[in-house]
Amino acid sequence: MNIPTQDFIIDHNSKLPLHVQVEELFRKLIKMEAYKKGALLPKEVDLANLWGVSRNTIRQATNKLEHEGLITRKKGIGTRVAEKKSLVTGLDHWYSFTREMQEKGIHVVNQALKTSTEQPNEEICNFFNCPADKKIFKLSKLKGESSGDPIVYFESFFHPRIGIDKNDDFNVPLYSMLQENHGVIVHRSRENISACQAGAVIGKKLKVSASFPVLKRERFVYDINGKPVEYNVGYYRSDKFTYTIDINKSQEI
Repeated sequence: MNIPTQDFIIDHNSKLPLHVQVEELFRKLIKMEAYKKGALLPKEVDLANLWGVSRNTIRQATNKLEHEGLITRKKGIGTRVAEKKSLVTGLDHWYSFTREMQEKGIHVVNQALKTSTEQPNEEICNFFNCPADKKIFKLSKLKGESSGDPIVYFESFFHPRIGIDKNDDFNVPLYSMLQENHGVIVHRSRENISACQAGAVIGKKLKVSASFPVLKRERFVYDINGKPVEYNVGYYRSDKFTYTIDINKSQEI
């Protein structure tokens, strides 16, 4: 076992229960570089002998860590630190990010939310077919897990005819809100996906450096009548989000 014993000691005179102390030691253990890189954690029997506790106490602590997704156990092989998985979505799911994550059992929250009315750029004006001097509603959102780093920063512009304003509830899935509050049913999305550096402004919001690689997704959303609804651009942290494409081979004639 490659464990610095002076830093991993059980205090048998402490009022803190043994299983709680063992759990805290495990949390320190899995942060060690060797184990983060995939090395097997020490065996239960070895740790029980080292720390002077029962194997049941060891198992009580490891069960909790496994439930939290911090470690994985395979019979006949051993216990390892669980790999950190990126959030994954597919190109066939173009509805709101919140709903995408809900379907995967991941709870995301708005870490920051801002509304404003701004003059759009030429691309947005062309998409909405509105005059260049027409100010339109803008929604900015920074989303991430409830206790963690941000995942994505969104900026959305909405066609003036919809009537969306700052009094709408932006803490619920966006497209559900548009349908319930404004009778707008989104139907189709055209997307541009590219890679770029975060830059100073986006990097600060996502808590990464300006040179950090991010995934940029532009989304042009239409209703059931083919009318433009929303222009959305999202900047995703590449270490926390992955796009997958599932393609079936077509039948050859």
